Amino acid sequence: MVSVILPDLGTEILIPVCAIIGIGFSLLQWLLVSKVKLVPSPAASNNSGAAGKNGYGDYLIEEEEGLNDHNVVLKCAEIQNAISEGATSFLFTEYQYVGIFMVAFAILIFVFLGSVEGFSTKSQSCTYDPLKMCKPALATAGFSTVAFVLGAVTSVVSGFLGMKIATYANARTTLEARKGVGKAFIIAFRSGAVMGFLLAANGLLVLYITINVFKLYYGDDWEGLFESITGYGLGGSSMALFGRVGGGIYTKAADVGADLVGKVERNIPEDDPRNPAVIADNVGDNVGDIAGMGSDLFGSYAESSCAALVVASISSFGINHEFTPMLYPLIVSSVGIIICLITTLFATDFFEIKAVKEIEPALKNQLIISTILMTVGVAIVSWVALPSSFTIFNFGTQKVVKNWQLFLCVAVGLWAGLIIGFVTEYYTSNAYSPVQDVADSCRTGAATNVIFGLALGYKSVIIPIFAIAASIFVSFSFAAMYGIAVAALGMLSTIATGLAIDAYGPISDNAGGIAEMAGMSHRIRERTDALDAAGNTTAAIGKGFAIGSAALVSLALFGAFVSRASISTVDVLTPKVFIGLIVGAMLPYWFSAMTMKSVGSAALKMVEEVRRQFNTIPGLMEGTAKPDYATCVKISTDASIKEMIPPGALVMLTPLIVGIFFGVETLSGVLAGSLVSGVQIAISASNTGGAWDNAKKYIEAGASEHARSLGPKGSDPHKAAVIGDTIGDPLKDTSGPSLNILIKLMAVESLVFAPFFATHGGLLFKIF
Repeated sequence: MVSVILPDLGTEILIPVCAIIGIGFSLLQWLLVSKVKLVPSPAASNNSGAAGKNGYGDYLIEEEEGLNDHNVVLKCAEIQNAISEGATSFLFTEYQYVGIFMVAFAILIFVFLGSVEGFSTKSQSCTYDPLKMCKPALATAGFSTVAFVLGAVTSVVSGFLGMKIATYANARTTLEARKGVGKAFIIAFRSGAVMGFLLAANGLLVLYITINVFKLYYGDDWEGLFESITGYGLGGSSMALFGRVGGGIYTKAADVGADLVGKVERNIPEDDPRNPAVIADNVGDNVGDIAGMGSDLFGSYAESSCAALVVASISSFGINHEFTPMLYPLIVSSVGIIICLITTLFATDFFEIKAVKEIEPALKNQLIISTILMTVGVAIVSWVALPSSFTIFNFGTQKVVKNWQLFLCVAVGLWAGLIIGFVTEYYTSNAYSPVQDVADSCRTGAATNVIFGLALGYKSVIIPIFAIAASIFVSFSFAAMYGIAVAALGMLSTIATGLAIDAYGPISDNAGGIAEMAGMSHRIRERTDALDAAGNTTAAIGKGFAIGSAALVSLALFGAFVSRASISTVDVLTPKVFIGLIVGAMLPYWFSAMTMKSVGSAALKMVEEVRRQFNTIPGLMEGTAKPDYATCVKISTDASIKEMIPPGALVMLTPLIVGIFFGVETLSGVLAGSLVSGVQIAISASNTGGAWDNAKKYIEAGASEHARSLGPKGSDPHKAAVIGDTIGDPLKDTSGPSLNILIKLMAVESLVFAPFFATHGGLLFKIF
């Protein structure tokens, strides 16, 4: 036993305390957001605005921005209420369906894993150390099922709370925009932080408590303990899949329908209250980009932790029962919460945003500051919580690793994430030439816009893949599969900041929509548009992080699966593996086809409904009659619930079918193939969509001479840009982001069912 500086008691205090601080901080941010009231202030009714702290100065500013117009406040409150109700009712409907799936899949896990030893309750010899006795397979089945349900519930709760906070904050951001862009930014960013910290802290706390409760039964059998914990990652990701796909179909059906009829055919502005699909569109931002994104990143976080813990349990940490080094992944995440807390203060308290051009740098600085501070944090943790030298399981042998090597593995993941973020930003922000070139290509119509956009997406894959490849090589060379798992954790260690930046986008988008619907002045809409354009880029950065971490997580899970299924080598030249490889590479295309077509058919219904209302409701275009928002919300809800099941089934059933009928070797090929092709499609799809969206915004904003030569809104180049944006919508918000769940989920599912596949799998090859 090599001693470590941090005692076990220190670890037992540090992890829950950091999680509780994270939850406390998010509640504090929520309190600060709630200070913006959605009821007209009594002062407003008798025009005593001059009673501000600066006397007349405040009065003038308030008068100028219409702060005293309490009709606007009431209108904002009413719209916010409609959006919140729509989002809540959709998520409840979605969770009912997903709940049925969850119960069915939990039973499946229990039956399959229990049958490995024929449901025997006798202790069995351990997988990796046959001389020792471990708990029965039935126990692993039971505990894996419990962990699965816990992961699923945490994932659903994370998504739901995120959506609640976003719908709480959107109108408040709109109202603050009357006081200036800086005030609005702070409200939007704080509400994003509520979601980021709640999610990071909840995920950590639930995982930590689960490990400690399971330990009461497992005692010294850490191999069995951490094998059953993998169910937590599976639960998190399977819920995320349905959240992402269902939410993505919902939001894009509404968005495409609203844009095509409203902007292209009827020439009315975005988020115009006359557009029947406008409420559905704003609801969609919350269920897709917020609830879906939250569940997705929670899934990544849970899985990378599980992958690291599984590998560690069969390394020297687990064999010698060293509690602190064993929980190194959780300690890294705990320190991450504290680092992100400090980083958040830079955006909300230390520096104030005064002009529009400061918004994007402020968000980018969040990433840079958190990465630099986290590098220091990880160095300290690696020094305190790890022995100076230890061994890591490496496909049957134990590899000697030094603590500084493990620090480098985490740091490589952390910095690769930053590189992927910045490359994504370069290709999707309208401040740089790639997006400006795409905007310029709209001069000659939609076709050239589409060609340029696709080319940009393919090109944007190059550097991220090199970054992922470099981090895989470095981390694997130092610490085998454990190195890759902690590199993924490194990328996700600043998850609270990443999510805050990410949730900020849809909140600003909604704020702009509410400003337009409430009929607020053109200047306020300009401010919310500036917030939203920055949010678009940060959303693309968030997707880059999610995809990059998914690639690393998936590879780490793949390594754990190969070890657990007792495969000594994966040989591409054997036909069993090669057929798996080529089929696995096809799966992301099949999955994307399903999700794209689902958005297309739902959007078709939406376009027909919006056209019908414009043609049949008298006075709708004049603004004297109200559109029927509810029908459009219902179209989106029905379509997404119905359409999310086939893609979900494809992802969930593939590993089961391949494992049972073709065995673990073919399954290892399928996992490798889907990882390799899925990452490329995911990056190119989300960047293409992001670039088209921002090319359209570039033309609309008309901030430069070049942009003005392409505009204004309604010009031919602008219409071409809207078409590109509409094609990009399902790419960047449905197919692209869902693919990273596909590659992670298949890997974690294979790992959970590995004992069953290793014992009973490969039926076809056994028969023939």
